[in-house]
Amino acid sequence: MDLYPSFQTAKETGQKKFVVLIDPDKIRLGNMDQILKLAVDAQVDYFFIGGSLVVNNMLDQCLSSIKEKCDIPMILFPGNSFQLSYRADGILFLSLISGRNAELLIGKHVVTAPYLKLSPLEILSTGYMLIDGGIPTTVSYISNTQPIPANKDDVAMCTAIAGEMLGLKMIYMDAGSGAKNPVRNSMIEMVSGAVQIPLIVGGGIRDAVTAYEKAKAGADVIVVGNAIEKDPQLIIDMAAAVHSVSTKTPATDKQ
Repeated sequence: MDLYPSFQTAKETGQKKFVVLIDPDKIRLGNMDQILKLAVDAQVDYFFIGGSLVVNNMLDQCLSSIKEKCDIPMILFPGNSFQLSYRADGILFLSLISGRNAELLIGKHVVTAPYLKLSPLEILSTGYMLIDGGIPTTVSYISNTQPIPANKDDVAMCTAIAGEMLGLKMIYMDAGSGAKNPVRNSMIEMVSGAVQIPLIVGGGIRDAVTAYEKAKAGADVIVVGNAIEKDPQLIIDMAAAVHSVSTKTPATDKQ
């Protein structure tokens, strides 16, 4: 399928998308089967596959297992340039625009570009913005960058606008895996109102109410991983909450 048009269409029509993030290094096989069944039942829109320390053999095994059991699109969410596999449907080609580490702005991309050019993967160029979630994260440590302060809505907005102007196709605001606090609603509202491209939000979302609030604030795509690893049953309520949000105004019948 064409992944990006599906993100664009959803944004244009106000339909919110729910993503389950799977870290192949953390997931247990028993949990995987349960997560896949629940994801199908809940009509999860996409899987994001990846983590900060994933090794390739685990990645391929995880992708193969998912493909055997369902047809939910799989998008790589790579923590480094080695997390690549042809078994996925697409890849978030992440540029860490919230930091000032040149390697993660363009350096690693140069290394992986020839591989991706020849691959069947759909490339989704994404401006990745790390937002302070209240605790140090693996991403900030590995990337050697500071997150955008949680209360600096204007900094996040300007960063997202710059990413859009540079031609990036999506913006991903992430408080990080296991974040104490999710991205604030006010920041989501400001960023969503300033850009025309799809806005992805993840990190620190632990319940359906929070997922609903973030979608209502303007996130087009809600990503949940850590909470689902601990309690896969959350998929049902979270997916329903996100899908219940629609910003499209229903047409009224003329009398």
